[in-house]
Amino acid sequence: MAAQNATHAPDSVHDAQPDSTRDREIASEQEHLDRVYQRLEEKIHEAEFLMDDAAKRGQVGTPGALAERDAQVFQAGAHLNRLNSEYEDFLFGRIDLLLGKDGKKGPDGAYTSVEPADGAIADGRAEIAETLHIGRLGVLDADYSPLVIDWRAPAAAPFYRATPVAPGRVVRRRVIRSKGRRVLGVEDDLMRPEITATLDGEELPAVGDGALMAALGRARSHTMRDIVASIQAEQDMVIRAPAASVTEVEGGPGTGKTAVALHRAAYLLYQDRRRYAGGILIVSPTPLLVAYTEGVLPSLGEEGQVAIRALGSLVDGAEATAYDSPAVARVKGSSRMQKLLRKAARGALETAGTASAGAAASKPASKPASKPVSTSAAALPDGQLAFGEEDDEPAETPAGPPDRLRVVVFGARVELDARDLHRIRHSALGGTAPVNLLRPRARRLILDALWSRSGAAKRYTDPELAAEARQAFDEDITTEPDFQDFLDAWWPELTPRGVLAAMADERRLGRWARRVLNQREVRKLARSLSRLDDTGQGPLSVHDVALLDELQLILGAPPRPARTRDADPLDQLTGLEELSTYADRMSGGGRSRRERLEEERTDYAHVIVDEAQDLTPMQWRMVGRRGRHATWTVVGDPAQSSWSDPDEAAVARDEALGTRPRRRFTLTVNYRNPAEIAELAARVLALAMPGMEAPEAVRSTGLTPRFAVADEKDLAGSVREAARQLLDEVDGTVGVVVAMDRRAEARRWLAELGDRVVALGSLEAKGLEYDATLVVSPAEIADESPAGLRVLYVALTRATQQLTVLSGTRDEPDEDGVPDLLRD
Repeated sequence: MAAQNATHAPDSVHDAQPDSTRDREIASEQEHLDRVYQRLEEKIHEAEFLMDDAAKRGQVGTPGALAERDAQVFQAGAHLNRLNSEYEDFLFGRIDLLLGKDGKKGPDGAYTSVEPADGAIADGRAEIAETLHIGRLGVLDADYSPLVIDWRAPAAAPFYRATPVAPGRVVRRRVIRSKGRRVLGVEDDLMRPEITATLDGEELPAVGDGALMAALGRARSHTMRDIVASIQAEQDMVIRAPAASVTEVEGGPGTGKTAVALHRAAYLLYQDRRRYAGGILIVSPTPLLVAYTEGVLPSLGEEGQVAIRALGSLVDGAEATAYDSPAVARVKGSSRMQKLLRKAARGALETAGTASAGAAASKPASKPASKPVSTSAAALPDGQLAFGEEDDEPAETPAGPPDRLRVVVFGARVELDARDLHRIRHSALGGTAPVNLLRPRARRLILDALWSRSGAAKRYTDPELAAEARQAFDEDITTEPDFQDFLDAWWPELTPRGVLAAMADERRLGRWARRVLNQREVRKLARSLSRLDDTGQGPLSVHDVALLDELQLILGAPPRPARTRDADPLDQLTGLEELSTYADRMSGGGRSRRERLEEERTDYAHVIVDEAQDLTPMQWRMVGRRGRHATWTVVGDPAQSSWSDPDEAAVARDEALGTRPRRRFTLTVNYRNPAEIAELAARVLALAMPGMEAPEAVRSTGLTPRFAVADEKDLAGSVREAARQLLDEVDGTVGVVVAMDRRAEARRWLAELGDRVVALGSLEAKGLEYDATLVVSPAEIADESPAGLRVLYVALTRATQQLTVLSGTRDEPDEDGVPDLLRD
């Protein structure tokens, strides 16, 4: 159950794992993937031949031949489309297995035995008897031996079910990360770290955290063996916890909570595929962590079944690319925004014609709003009621929505003035339905007011005649283009982006935010939203995305007219409606079926929330709407929370999770950080959350964290020099963590050092790990928000080997370079 990154480097607790080991394993998997793709191309050629053959059958022209042709085209096309759609990221897993109790093979060519043979392990050593690669589709070679096992096949079950507590025949489970035809990386989990396994006469290598677990498991100390057993046991309890509830997992840095949650999802999906056919949603706080998540839990082969999203991309059509200051984030994330957004949505109707809010309307008025509605003479059943043209003074184009409506009834003008329209709007908005769905109600109230003011109701004593007259009255008015233009301008279809754009006007926002936000908060919020144009287009932050989702709920989408299929004259002539072709059924505007399903789905069967302690109240509402009927796995650590008001977030979290029963687990062992780094980080934890216990670090490297003081005149040079020194000391990656407002310049400082160095803002480091970490100016990180000490704690716990802390003047370092915050 890996820690949080797929690029690990050696730890001094075990023999160094040079890059060549990783490179050799990637090359080995690449060789196998090349064989798979060669075989896939052969199968595609076969399917194309069947398609051509089927097409020739349609030349006969009889209905029977057409039906037979289309059925064969459908079957061959389905096979061809399946081969082509699975072509990307085809292979994602591998398991290395011990000899089984029997020699029986299943239809997929793999051995069926679940448990190892009695003599499979002798004196702590074993030989790998079978290796299976797991992918989206089963592939056999020309001799019918399995190149890839379909993930749904029984033989693939150990990939999802095996744990170190109940490994069965599995010795090593490997996740393979690939893109197209290229293998990018591998990550191993060892189910039996205590044994030495060989494959083809050579010791089975382990890459990533598997190497660390192997070293810990083979350590001579009984204490180390006991620690490995405790890691395995507590993680296994989470993975196999009953599904009909909320599973909450807490754990400090390096406890592997994210990977455990993901393996749990895979386990549950395989255990009960039908139950979770509604889809699994995995929510990560940052795009960087999404990349890691995709490596640990590869797609399981069912189209649209697993959706992995960052919080900033959870709303279709929106992608967070901007960053809000901590002060603005506190406003946008607060539950107070619910009330403000409801007021803004209603207020936007009244300002939809102004320059900054007019874009909220889907169809602006094409004529002056004060022009009377006119129709051709249309007599009612009794001949007493008609509409006609009336000359009137020219009306100026209004600055806002129309403020009057006039019609001619019985030769007299009937008018609804601004007060009447305001009363009608207020009455219509008194309902609880979404704003856009209240337009039919508002239209009905307008017609009621016109009918009443016309006096027509008094002309009819017969209820049937009155009802008939009223129906004709409504039809004549509502079919007029002028009346439709009036409605479009007076009650436009609002969009979430349009309402956000309207909120950029500070004066208008101040009215809507009365008794919700103070003036300083109004100013900060309006200025933040000013980066959007009049239509609401522009850079969005992760907090803006949650506001868009809330507005979508408040506004609603009006029903669209159903699209009708034009009748084919040929169908009428022949009496036959030819079967649709496979291409017709599968076409989707260039999108894959998986993409269409993910876009259409708004509710999931299981939701995983990673780093849950960082979600704001508004983000909890956004995620909760996608799991109204779901089971949940929620992982996090209160000590790492970057949200300034955890109590407020807890209320929103409880609302999202509802009344479902909850099972809580705590992971207590930190096997990422050496004890030397964990001890330093614990000093900050004591300041951030007094009384909170840090997880126990299981290893010691003897490498104490290094402290240095930056040159006041050349911070960039000091950062480069410290990062270059770490590059020389580790074989893997170096993460450089700075305050959020230094991200861009830090990336420029480090650009010349190559891909092994990654510059991160403090909030971007969550959930990730690096072989070495450079933390720049702890004081800047701690001071950037009310949760700054917790954010600093996160930054100090990213390294698996070496940590350097670079102090600036704000850190008040002592003669040894130790900043004030990190001194005993």
